[in-house]
Amino acid sequence: MKHRAVLLVNLGSPDHPDTASVRRYLNQFLMDPYVIQLPWLLRRLIVSLLVLPTRPKASAHAYQTIWSEAGSPLIVLSEKLQQAVQQQVDMPVELAMRYGNPSIESALLKLSRLTDIKEVVFVPLYPHFADSTVTTCIEMAKQIIARHQLDLELIIKPPFYQDAQYIDALVEQARPYLIQDYDHLLFSYHGLPESHVLQRDPQGQHCLQQPDCCAKPHAVHTTCYRHQVMATTAAFASQAQLPADTYSVAFQSRLGRAKWLGPNTEDRLVELAKNGTKNVLVICPAFVTDCLETLEEIAIRAEETFLEAGGSSLTLIPCLNDSPQWVKVVADWCRAPY
Repeated sequence: MKHRAVLLVNLGSPDHPDTASVRRYLNQFLMDPYVIQLPWLLRRLIVSLLVLPTRPKASAHAYQTIWSEAGSPLIVLSEKLQQAVQQQVDMPVELAMRYGNPSIESALLKLSRLTDIKEVVFVPLYPHFADSTVTTCIEMAKQIIARHQLDLELIIKPPFYQDAQYIDALVEQARPYLIQDYDHLLFSYHGLPESHVLQRDPQGQHCLQQPDCCAKPHAVHTTCYRHQVMATTAAFASQAQLPADTYSVAFQSRLGRAKWLGPNTEDRLVELAKNGTKNVLVICPAFVTDCLETLEEIAIRAEETFLEAGGSSLTLIPCLNDSPQWVKVVADWCRAPY
């Protein structure tokens, strides 16, 4: 077996919680053609004229509410995961972000300077497939290897949405919260425009064509985000023995006017509150690391929405972060005989 290294990849974060840093980050993020799937000129006009004039200031304020002395929670927690995995494996483990720092380019160049490394186990830390997460990371890594003519082979870890070890770790992370008194568990997944799902169904005869499309076996499910989040939910509910009427699924983090997967998380929380639900747990399985979308969007803004609608308490179940069981899972993947 060739000498290997590991590269863990997550989405990224601004370098600082100020408007200028957030503007640079958002420009890089939103100009990615896998994120806003429009021709370059139209994408440039939308980002420059509709997003960058106002959104960076608001987003910077949001980041400021969760920023710690150590820095961005996403970066700090990802570094802790990297360091913990490194202690369990006998190969180099690096960390990179698709947007911002540390970059995929800097990580691959660093690994290429280790003369005995020829294979890189490339682990996108996204349980579910989407072009805007998994594909863009992989394609960026391939472009960097080609551009710098690096003698590195990528061994890509596929989405792990129903991997038994991942589900085990997810349930164990939630267990201390599930034994408490609560009325409803909401699975809040990162949103995705419906168009991103539909384009992965070239025949146009399955995805989103009937309410139970995700439950009917089909070849497109290997790249269908909606099917995969539903599969994660079903696997979790089965293992945790959740009664069917005690949980539901929603999607958060919408951007723009396109039609997104629904229902929307905040709308669902308002509906639950108005129907008499008082104590809600929220889990975000699309994220393995706590970040702006969990710590600010759910634990702060979504909680305010739920309480204003008549609810009594909203509790965010932490992401896997650097929990011991999750560290072991990732370490096992690194050592797997690909």
